[in-house]
Amino acid sequence: MPDAAAEPGTAAARNAAEEKSAFAHPAVDPDGTAAYGDHPDQVIDFYAPRAAAGPGDAAPVVVLLHGGSWRAPYDRRHVSPFAGFLAGRGFAVASVEYRRGRGDGGAGAEGGGSGAEGDEPGGEGGGGSGAEPGGGGAGGPVAGRWPETLDDVAAALDALPGLVRLHLPGADPRRTVITGHSAGGHLALWAAARHLLPADAPWRTDRPAPLRGVVALAPIADFEVADKLDVCGGAARQFLGGGDRFTERRPYADPALLLPTGIATTLVQGRADVDVPQAVAEAYADAAAKAGEVVGVTLLEDVGHFPLIDPAADACAVVAEEIAQLAW
Repeated sequence: MPDAAAEPGTAAARNAAEEKSAFAHPAVDPDGTAAYGDHPDQVIDFYAPRAAAGPGDAAPVVVLLHGGSWRAPYDRRHVSPFAGFLAGRGFAVASVEYRRGRGDGGAGAEGGGSGAEGDEPGGEGGGGSGAEPGGGGAGGPVAGRWPETLDDVAAALDALPGLVRLHLPGADPRRTVITGHSAGGHLALWAAARHLLPADAPWRTDRPAPLRGVVALAPIADFEVADKLDVCGGAARQFLGGGDRFTERRPYADPALLLPTGIATTLVQGRADVDVPQAVAEAYADAAAKAGEVVGVTLLEDVGHFPLIDPAADACAVVAEEIAQLAW
């Protein structure tokens, strides 16, 4: 949450003000919700388009993956104003919930959940310590649930075309763009790269996802760089379980190792972001270039982490335009 003690004019004060603004909007209720599994977190909220924003009668579909360092306290409700904003721009929005860290944290705590621990790639359940976006500290919520977080994103994307036809009948699932913020940006990039996962990965697909593109917002896109910078209190290392698991599991989870995807990808990044610094996005773009793929990077001056999902911020309109460029 915003740091009330931050001195005016400092980067910390600006970040706190931006976060306060982004979280000040009342939640926007969806037009419908559907389950893609049996767990309470395995649901998708659907927002019907409020306006026509492009050629044709059918609206493009935006799959929205929320951030929050993959930690339990942060769910899809905090991006519901952003989902409503996109619906107001003419998009049909599918906001995906997924299982996150248990929230009872502590160093060495397991990631929890009901997955087949010990059988998944890289070993058994995750762990670590951490706190909310932009912070850290032992005893805070655990980042992610291995393998359930990735289980859920894969299952949601697989179920989505059928659910869209049921719950967003005016939408065109053939024109789907995935977007996500922060940890959700990681999940968006990962979801578009499942065909590049190791052969023994349970989430691997035999062909690229039928997507128009990916727009990743301040994504945790390169786990090695994020770990070196201690992004979000070491969230990437926690997500993969820490210790040797960080190295063992990176090929199954790190977007920077899953290139080239062959899917149009744009990163939107605030230059003033202190939560997920610009260097993380640049590392992913550099890795893509080395793999022979061009990834667009839109850098926004004097913009931090949260304006990208804040309907009151100019940066949010930039995000909508980047999505539109891929969707139509």
